[in-house]
Amino acid sequence: MYVLQMRPVEQVRVDQERLGILYDQLGESGAEDVVCRAMEELALRMSHCDRLYQASNWLELRKNCRSLIAIAEQVGLQKLANVAGDVICAIDQNSHVAIGATLTRLIRIGERSLTAIWDTQDVTL
Repeated sequence: MYVLQMRPVEQVRVDQERLGILYDQLGESGAEDVVCRAMEELALRMSHCDRLYQASNWLELRKNCRSLIAIAEQVGLQKLANVAGDVICAIDQNSHVAIGATLTRLIRIGERSLTAIWDTQDVTL
């Protein structure tokens, strides 16, 4: 018997236009500060999502995902925001299997998104 391990890979993209607007509004220093704080907050909230899932705390998980959406959209991580919305839909449907699956996807996309936005810090906008 063979066991197949799947490792899904999805492309993530940082919305450069959204970041450009942020830099225009706040200047380079201000925008970099916002992006760095957003990265920290996203990492903390993704970790918190996992703990809330393990505790079956659906109400707080839903609130945490709503916050993730706002932060992700602010820094141009639309796919991350969309997947957080998918987790909320699964919570609203009270589908524990779907919550687990979409949350796993959220963490995977989140990690890739943080790497992508980190890489843009070396790019001049």
